[in-house]
Amino acid sequence: MEWSIQEIARSAGTTSRTLRHYDAVGLLRPSRVGHGGIRYYDEHALVRLQRILLLRELGLGLAAISEALDGQRDAAAALHTHLELLERERERLGPKQIESVRKTLTRMKGGEPLMPEEALDGFDHTRYRDEVIERWGRDAFERGDRWWRSLTEDDKKSFQQRQIDITTDYARAHRAGLAPDSDEVLAITRRHYEWVCGGWQGRRPSAEQFAGLGQMYVDDPRFTATYDRYGEGTAAFVRDAMSAYAEREL
Repeated sequence: MEWSIQEIARSAGTTSRTLRHYDAVGLLRPSRVGHGGIRYYDEHALVRLQRILLLRELGLGLAAISEALDGQRDAAAALHTHLELLERERERLGPKQIESVRKTLTRMKGGEPLMPEEALDGFDHTRYRDEVIERWGRDAFERGDRWWRSLTEDDKKSFQQRQIDITTDYARAHRAGLAPDSDEVLAITRRHYEWVCGGWQGRRPSAEQFAGLGQMYVDDPRFTATYDRYGEGTAAFVRDAMSAYAEREL
């Protein structure tokens, strides 16, 4: 069995860009490259990616991970070692990651086919890890990651629901034909700004930072798709509202 780079990225909660970077540095080679340059990954590559993600969780850099993988040719034996480390880190890591390793080992021992959604379950909270570190530095990622892990499940759901409510209100305002700099929309954007401050652990973005975040919603197709599923053009509307708020309020 094999899966496309898009399928693997989606299951791992990471990006095709990250997987291509792993290929470029020799950490994770695709099993083959198909028509149009599309990368495909087999079960061996799937297990290797699981090990990479686990070792990232344990704090290893890419160079150290490469050495660890090259030094342990027996994937099952290596996963047993990783599982022991994960058990010790149970307080810090989520139970899904531990269970995903257990399922992988069970399937490997039984000669059963592996499934990406099982092997890579539990890694979504670090889906933009490499990009955050590249753009804002490791300290920014680790600070945000610690904050997110410190929240209760109810707190996480509440934080996510606030974002959904804000986006829904943006979409309604856009459909109603309101101007991005109108008082009604600026009130929504004020809630958005406070939501961002919460994610930044109380640090308040400058006008340039807030407007730049809005521009990213349009420049990055993943963000655009997330906002535009509420209505075409919502991402651009949010960007313009954030720019107006930055200019008037910050």
